[in-house]
Amino acid sequence: MTETVRQVQDWLRAHEDDLLRDTVAMLRIPSLEDEAAPGAPFGIENRRALDLALSLATDFGFRTKDVDGYGGWAEIGEGSAMVMSMGHLDVVPVGPGWKHEPFGAEIDEGYIYARGATDDKGPTMAAFYAARAIKECVPNLPARLRLFFGLNEESGFKCIEHYNKTEEMPTLGVAPDSGWPLYHAEKGIANVVIAVPLGTGSEFDLLEANGGQRPNIVIDSCTARVRIGAEAKKHVTEKLADSWDKNLSFSVEGDILTVNCEGKAAHGAMPFWGDSAATRLFRFLMEISPIPTQSYYEDLFALTHVAGLGLGIHGCDEPSGDLTSNLGIMQTEGNTLMLTVNIRRPVTWESALLRSKLDAHCQKSKHDWKIASFEASAPLYFPLDHILVKTICEVYQEETGDMTPPGTMGGGTYARAVPNCVSIGTSWEGDGPAHQTDERYKVEHLFRASRIYAHMFLRLLDEAAKIG
Repeated sequence: MTETVRQVQDWLRAHEDDLLRDTVAMLRIPSLEDEAAPGAPFGIENRRALDLALSLATDFGFRTKDVDGYGGWAEIGEGSAMVMSMGHLDVVPVGPGWKHEPFGAEIDEGYIYARGATDDKGPTMAAFYAARAIKECVPNLPARLRLFFGLNEESGFKCIEHYNKTEEMPTLGVAPDSGWPLYHAEKGIANVVIAVPLGTGSEFDLLEANGGQRPNIVIDSCTARVRIGAEAKKHVTEKLADSWDKNLSFSVEGDILTVNCEGKAAHGAMPFWGDSAATRLFRFLMEISPIPTQSYYEDLFALTHVAGLGLGIHGCDEPSGDLTSNLGIMQTEGNTLMLTVNIRRPVTWESALLRSKLDAHCQKSKHDWKIASFEASAPLYFPLDHILVKTICEVYQEETGDMTPPGTMGGGTYARAVPNCVSIGTSWEGDGPAHQTDERYKVEHLFRASRIYAHMFLRLLDEAAKIG
């Protein structure tokens, strides 16, 4: 470790109270996407988060720019080469079951509890303070260091897309939004809407089903209504008497069965960490369905399989492992059930391959399934000998002694949207989990991340200067 790194990290240790104070202030802003307003394309609360970040940066002597309300950046240093750190200030919806106020930023037994604590406000503030420490301690940098504050990472990447249209690309970049030391491969992501007909005139007709918050969150609650025909009444009543799922409730009024299901939210990239209320719903309807309509509900139940088996898309590759699939939203539109599925495909798969598999499955469907929309983003993959990968691994190993190799993930970060970038770690055992209830970040881990980021930034600035 060089003397410069020691000085920067000593400054961070001396200013931990400041980092904690400003992180708490950021976490207390409920920066959920909302209706657009002037200068706030993603809502007023997201705008408030951006204003706080840019105000702090200005106060600390950074050059700043508001990128049309889509995001903003703060920068130090001079020269043609530029290292960029990309964090996001928007968060996913809260959902039920929190023991701590989701935007209270309460500190309990050494952890900060808040939505966005680990994904991604805490790491973003740690990176910001790492840059501030470098500014205070290193007067002559070999390249520029820029921090981007995004506002639409969780629901569309429109912020970084807008940045790409108007702003400069980095020589090297990182997104503090994954696992240590870094993820050198991110699976391709697709959001697919499948249209399924409702009300086909059977003896057990699904009239509506609704649930879910975002495509990339496991559904934690949902409801459905089914019309029970006269011939199916006896069969369904007997099955209801034997139902077993304690996280499911139902009622029957006349010929209408109403079902309410509860589950457990999780990040859509790891749907097996959650407990899908949609899976619970369709399994229940499949089990109580009369035989003539059973295949309809079997297919819906199979669609919720986390490996994509029910869509004919399961598969894997060597760099990134298995495909994952998450039914994130169910929405009734007229006589159609719209099912939004969030798919994380292996890095060696082209989007065209995924689309062809989905098309083939829908064409074989006995129930007239159709693909209503298909949006896909490319995967990210850097070989292990790339300068970004090698440099970040060297710093992390020096800081921690941890020899964990670079990983791969189904999650998508800004790194996939900007050239020359990878995602880096944010948290350790006991933190998180992202997108779940009672998200938390250990205070000491916040401080530790800031010191590691500072070391990484210093090394990457040197490497960027060599590239020019």
